[in-house]
Amino acid sequence: MNILFYIIIGILIVQYFVETILDYLNAKKYGDPVPKELDNLFDAEEYQKSQDYKKTNYSFGLLTSTFSLVLTLGFLLFGGFEWIDYIARSLTDNSIFQALLFFGIILIGSDLITTPFSFYQTFVIEEKFGFNKTTKKTFVLDKLKGWLILALLGGGILAVVIWFFQWAGTDFWIYAWIVIAVFTVFMNLFYSRLIVPLFNKQTLLAQGSLKEKIESYAQKVGFELKNIFVIDGSKRSTKANAYFSGFGNEKRVTLYDTLINDLEEDEIVAVLAHEVGHYKRKHIIFNLIASVLLAGLTLFILSLFINNPNMSLAIGVSKPSFHAALIGFGILYSPISEITGLVMNYLSRKFEFQADDYAKNTFEAMPLISSLKKLSKKSLSNLTPHPAYVFFHYSHPPLIARIRNLKA
Repeated sequence: MNILFYIIIGILIVQYFVETILDYLNAKKYGDPVPKELDNLFDAEEYQKSQDYKKTNYSFGLLTSTFSLVLTLGFLLFGGFEWIDYIARSLTDNSIFQALLFFGIILIGSDLITTPFSFYQTFVIEEKFGFNKTTKKTFVLDKLKGWLILALLGGGILAVVIWFFQWAGTDFWIYAWIVIAVFTVFMNLFYSRLIVPLFNKQTLLAQGSLKEKIESYAQKVGFELKNIFVIDGSKRSTKANAYFSGFGNEKRVTLYDTLINDLEEDEIVAVLAHEVGHYKRKHIIFNLIASVLLAGLTLFILSLFINNPNMSLAIGVSKPSFHAALIGFGILYSPISEITGLVMNYLSRKFEFQADDYAKNTFEAMPLISSLKKLSKKSLSNLTPHPAYVFFHYSHPPLIARIRNLKA
């Protein structure tokens, strides 16, 4: 075993304990007094239900994260990666096909092993608290479709990256970066048109007062909006959402049917105004550029280490290969990913405040406040999160922070 093997073990254990401590600190805050601005959000029975929901998910999360750590450590210590590498090599001599088999076995095998947990989460926990609308047929079909997309898109990109590596050596990262950048922009433009329909039905928002209010607001702020879609989110959950995707002629706003059912029309327009704020403040373009630059940085650092046999040996694989080194690099790079993730979460929270301000200044604050309260209540969200947990995990500010900012 080389030193990198023990560093990988250390990284996995440290990450587990950091996450466990953060979860514990957050759970200790569940019983804190609700901020006065939110004390009328739940009645006593509803708040107890939200507390039970959070505690149940906390206990379940501790179980799943512990299982994941034990499984990963067991795989490393007992030669699991070496065994899968042997299977892949015994089936083909082509290095690209070996890599596809290697990752295919790991990813689908891991998904199968953890499927009982996701099944329990959906059909026991979410069902118990009134969120689940997913049928077992939909659950299975989602899995199969997910595997198919993973094989076609993930497998395709992996094959191209390895081909570049074979052709260009350590300069492969430049060509791989170009491909990934083009793919990222393409998916940002066409994800809602190409991928979403595989899982959900999207329909144009029907003519009526809601559409008229949305179009009137869009015209007022100079936002050209041709595509307003409603997605059947209710086929899986009672939780509501709305999102903005694409840019240029491909930009569209998507509203969950649950959102339309749960909110008043002015509240829906306020939520839309928030999404328009993201677009007007160039948050979407910033996030796109940031993700492309981070991909380039990661690929460049990967190119410095990918030829080092110790990267493969670090996960217990005796025959060095691109695919084995990629796994070792991924774990060793994860602390850097954590840091970049913290920066992106911090910026995301700032962007949410800016989008809220845009909605307040171009529409109204009160409908957005009432919509945030309703959505938070509907999803039984945590009203008293621990600041450290927020810092590490929240891409959106806590509800109370957003309300105070909107009232400021």
